[in-house]
Amino acid sequence: MSHPLLPLNPLRAFEVAARLRSLTRAADELHVSQVAVSRQVKVLEDYLGVALFNRLHRGIELTQEGAELYAGVKNAFRELENASRKVSRRNKRDVLSIQSYTTFSQRWLIPRLADFHIKNPLLEVKLSSSLKPVDFQTQSVDAAIRSGHGDWPGLHAEKLVDIELIPIVSASLWETEGLAKNDVAKVRLLHSMARPDDWKTWLAESGLEGVDAESGMKFDNSALAYEAASMNIGCAIAIKVFVERQLQEGSFVALSDTVCRTGEAYYLTWPKDARPSDALIKFLEWMKELIGHPLGQSD
Repeated sequence: MSHPLLPLNPLRAFEVAARLRSLTRAADELHVSQVAVSRQVKVLEDYLGVALFNRLHRGIELTQEGAELYAGVKNAFRELENASRKVSRRNKRDVLSIQSYTTFSQRWLIPRLADFHIKNPLLEVKLSSSLKPVDFQTQSVDAAIRSGHGDWPGLHAEKLVDIELIPIVSASLWETEGLAKNDVAKVRLLHSMARPDDWKTWLAESGLEGVDAESGMKFDNSALAYEAASMNIGCAIAIKVFVERQLQEGSFVALSDTVCRTGEAYYLTWPKDARPSDALIKFLEWMKELIGHPLGQSD
């Protein structure tokens, strides 16, 4: 046999009044008038058919029935509070798991992540790096940054930025070697094994002759090749968006004005059958806002 539920608002008023042993202080805690608290307690007493408080000249005291009820109500409200705290998302961080390439992370994403956290203090980005495509079925990843043409089966792909290639050397190497534009044949080529065809692609676009696209030094990823270029070791074939700030500041010099548009781009991807979370949408909008600007520029 089911029993009707006790009225919640009168129970809450009773619990506070019993805990504080004062209708006045209960009214202050509940941000209502003392009359409202008295009325709620009276509703509960009428519902139960017993007196819960003895009204004294200078306050109140629990009756025996009131003390028995308070013991149960106190524990019930504590359990409700604990349960709501466990499931509540208020003031908790949403964790967004993103997989990216090492170079994209080091050269573009990581230097800007502080800005994202300032603008979204309750969102936390968990960043991992890999050349391998994400298996969204087995990996706990919300989205992945990938390069290509945006036509991966089963994936939704949001274009971030086109991949444009440009040869770069350090300003120091440029000066000490007396280099001029298109002097690619005079320097050591620096390759990224993660993008093994970039020099060949750029040389075909530039029309320069007498350059062996396979010669030079090879590095595991583009970030290492850029680092080697900064140390005067040679000329790296760079993705323009990753070196724009250094080109503007003058620490890198473009060894040619030819910019090769590969037809590829970087995309933020996630499964087509998964609805993107609000956190992911905020991350995408933030990236699109900044992707066209060198670090330190917002417009």
